Amino acid sequence: QVQLVESGGGLVQAGGSLRLSCAASGSTFSSYAMGWFRQAPGKEREFVATVNRSGGITVYADSVKGRFTISRDNAKNTVYLQMNSLKPEDTAVYYCAAKFLTISRSRSDYNIWGQGTQVTVSS
Repeated sequence: QVQLVESGGGLVQAGGSLRLSCAASGSTFSSYAMGWFRQAPGKEREFVATVNRSGGITVYADSVKGRFTISRDNAKNTVYLQMNSLKPEDTAVYYCAAKFLTISRSRSDYNIWGQGTQVTVSS
């Protein structure tokens, strides 16, 4: 089973960019679909993006489509979330998650989670 550690969060002005990274331990990283979720204060954790095991299939939430890009490097056991044109409403704790085999938009399908990284977008 993999363990996940996110990094790359921070404070950025609206319109700016950040790249989040999620490093996975263990030798079975390529067996897992990966996802990014986020949780704003007082709100439920919501789906952001997911990528399949090879990196060839990606799915995005409508709210980030065209601005965020999820990718993975199986040789480095790492998944990324490139976030461009950031908005104040993107402010949240961002979580990386892993799910065995197939991709999903559903939070409940992911059983391995990182500790989260804070992203704050100022207006």
